[in-house]
This record gives sequence, structure tokens and C-alpha cells, in this order.
Amino acid sequence: MRDLRKQAGLTQEQLGFEAELERNYISMLERGERQPTLTTLVKLARPLQSKASHIGRARRNIGRRHRRARTASGATT
Repeated sequence: MRDLRKQAGLTQEQLGFEAELERNYISMLERGERQPTLTTLVKLARPLQSKASHIGRARRNIGRRHRRARTASGATT
């Protein structure tokens, strides 16, 4: 999602404003620490100039990488 945001030329704060979401929530989404609802994906799609389904796929990939990194470091969920 970070790549999409940067391609759109937006900061986390700007994206949060446009999508009516908090900047820290945008940051957690980008780090794979939160899973967005469908409503959130729809809110993000317009300012990111993308489709909600595309953002959702990108988010799932981030989540997988985050879980693998936690597992490799010995952290548990």
C-alpha cells in the first residue's frame, strides 16, 4: 500500500485526510499490523487512484511478509 500511496504523491497524513482515516492507522496498515475492512479499502481506493480489490491484494501480501518476519524472529501471535 505504501507504494500505491507514494505513486499517488501522498503523505500518510494526506491519505488519511482524503480517506477520512487517522494517519497512525494508515501507518499500521502499511506495516501489516492492521487488516482493513472492505469499507476502509473503499475509502482508500479513491485517493490512491486504485481499485479496492487491488489494495486488498497488496495488503494480504504485506500481512504474509509481516507474519513470516515475526515467526522468523521467534515472536508468536
